[in-house]
Amino acid sequence: MGDIVKMNGNESTNHEQLDGKFNSTSMSNHIVPGATTNGTLKSHELKDLNLIGGFTEKINLPENQKVQRHRPLTFWRVLRGILCLMVLLSTALMALIFFGPPSFLILRLFSIHYSRRVTSFLFGHWLAMWPLWFEKINGTKVIFAGERVPARERVLLLANHRTEVDWMYIWDFAMRKDRLGYLKYVLKSSVRNAPIFGWGFHILEFILVERKWEVDEPVIESMLSTFKDPQDPLWLILFPEGTDFTEQKCLRSQRFAEENHLPILKNVLQPKTKGFYSCLTLLRDSLDAVYDVTIAYKHRFPLFMDNAYGTDPAEVHIHVRRVPLHEIPTSENEAAAWLVEAFRLKDALLSNFYKEGSFPNSGTEEELPNFKCFLNLLVIIGLSGLFLFLTFSSFMWIKVYVASSCVYLAAATYFNSRPKPIFGSLKRRIRGNTYKSSHQGGN
Repeated sequence: MGDIVKMNGNESTNHEQLDGKFNSTSMSNHIVPGATTNGTLKSHELKDLNLIGGFTEKINLPENQKVQRHRPLTFWRVLRGILCLMVLLSTALMALIFFGPPSFLILRLFSIHYSRRVTSFLFGHWLAMWPLWFEKINGTKVIFAGERVPARERVLLLANHRTEVDWMYIWDFAMRKDRLGYLKYVLKSSVRNAPIFGWGFHILEFILVERKWEVDEPVIESMLSTFKDPQDPLWLILFPEGTDFTEQKCLRSQRFAEENHLPILKNVLQPKTKGFYSCLTLLRDSLDAVYDVTIAYKHRFPLFMDNAYGTDPAEVHIHVRRVPLHEIPTSENEAAAWLVEAFRLKDALLSNFYKEGSFPNSGTEEELPNFKCFLNLLVIIGLSGLFLFLTFSSFMWIKVYVASSCVYLAAATYFNSRPKPIFGSLKRRIRGNTYKSSHQGGN
């Protein structure tokens, strides 16, 4: 999971890289944006920067952004974190082996729509264990603000990328809107080699890219063209910054902004626009809205293992703005300008958050229900235990199925292959031949 794509390999910020690559999530290993504790850059890092207006903009970090963990890292927290990770990995493996081929292979031969429905339902219940872990076991508060959006919409979701776990907390949002199994991310193609998770990414139809726009553009268009059916639920997640926030990246982003007469941003990076415009153009007619999501943390920007052990974050604040599609221009230049302005507003929103400690209109979503969350956990663990018992039982046919399932998942993921609905095509062909024969007979 540590290979989620950075579309810019060397992270430089020339115009081609900032504006010409598809955008997605990244996972790197930075503890906090900023080595100092007073929320400003070191003097040598600000040297030779000549920004708009003849003064230097400092990166705006919260005063309470300390290196210390919010909760101490104790033996019991480590033990609990490792146990939770073992449960998540083992249940994921059992779900992929026993549910993957029936829902993704057999059912897809009849209908892509119902295959996606069943696959999303099954693996959405597994994903629901992550919000349970974060909110109920670790005790992290997830506070929503801004607009209360309707449930079950088809949306393109844009979010800022503060740290390597931003994408996980979108699961908390999606779970409240009954869309947890319908999230689609864009991933670096090498993640297909990741044990267990590579199979899951393939079955959930995440988009795999090579980080070369001339190579990725047809792949992206081909994948997105299969998501156009309004009957298929969809949350397509984009991180337009293309990488997570650090001081050095922010400095390069500010230089680029100054050279190209763009707003100087302190809390986010300049967004890349080509991927956004491509997704919006291909899916516009089938979407209900665009969600503009801004994520902020108290009191420390967390790493993945901070989440695993429950030491950080203390609070996650998620501001949501629902944008009707008619408010976003259709031309590429105007849509790009709209995205840049949206990130200027994000920057101002985050600056206000660090001053006030919250987003405006907080409390738009309710807490996850304890009974539903823990019942789901028990069902998943119970089924996984049954599958594990059957795997090592004396039934030879089950062992053959498990081995065949692993071979299929490995091969399908490696070759990036997805079955097409042959029975539907055969039915349409028969109907076409019948129609042709009837007309020829009539003549």
